[in-house]
Amino acid sequence: MTQGSESDAIVVTGACGRLGKRLVRQLHREGPVIALDRRPFPDKPKDVEHYPVNLLKSNLSEAFKGRAIRALVHLGVAHNPRDKSEHNHMWNVAGFLKLLEWVQRYQIPKLVLLSSANAYGPRADNAQFLSEDAPLLASGAFSEMRDLVEVDITAQSFLWKHADTETVILRPSHILGTVRNAPSNYLRLKVAPTVLGFDPMMQVVHQDDVVQALRMAVRPGMRGIFNISGPPPLRLSKALKLLGRSKVAVPYSAAKLAMDGFWRMRIASFPAPELDYIRFVCMVDDSKARNTLGYFPEHGLLATLRAVDDERWD
Repeated sequence: MTQGSESDAIVVTGACGRLGKRLVRQLHREGPVIALDRRPFPDKPKDVEHYPVNLLKSNLSEAFKGRAIRALVHLGVAHNPRDKSEHNHMWNVAGFLKLLEWVQRYQIPKLVLLSSANAYGPRADNAQFLSEDAPLLASGAFSEMRDLVEVDITAQSFLWKHADTETVILRPSHILGTVRNAPSNYLRLKVAPTVLGFDPMMQVVHQDDVVQALRMAVRPGMRGIFNISGPPPLRLSKALKLLGRSKVAVPYSAAKLAMDGFWRMRIASFPAPELDYIRFVCMVDDSKARNTLGYFPEHGLLATLRAVDDERWD
């Protein structure tokens, strides 16, 4: 399988999310981009092709057949724990398996998966910095993370079995910005709950630094698994202080009980198991990405933290 040229298209799945749109708007300046997402993309760049496909039901040949494609970037792992687990599982795992079939059928030379450092799981016995060889244990205590771990492991298997495809798996730490994820939603709270007796170190990365890492991963010759982090880590209490947030410390048992209730009443935007991320350390060593990809975060600590307040919505 030969590596594509810069004039060949890059396919981006999950292109209509907030992170996906930022990536597409960068990539289309460098060459053709095909956006795959069942959601609308009314503000797409004029030269970007958008196919509103369902990965489970749609025939992707319209987007792929007769096209020279140099890479497929998959951002479509759904993390919404409010969706039924069966629906999430089908969309994430079965959808990704279908994408792998199309990568082989059309001999796409590059596959990039955006996974997450959350797949390692927050644990009391974690090493201070986890390497790419650390086991993915998030699904053990947090069933909603099961699909992320399964997709990551499936991509690892594909990487080792199909040497003719350059497969890259990126595992960024907590992504902050306009994205609707648990870390950004938590740091937007005016009064943030913390767990009494716990003040873990945490890693964050700016959404645009993740876009930068994805662009680097698309380059020919890049292959493997890479942790991605941002500025130096800091304690949770320091992050809240820098953002001017108030905090209230609650015993874990009471916090879990309250979060379960708030979640059921749709007051909270993240479920109780995610309390472990503000109890235990889950930080990564990203030296491999820096040495091999040439990745280095461009955004400092304050800019990264304050990105959660950019482009606020009601």
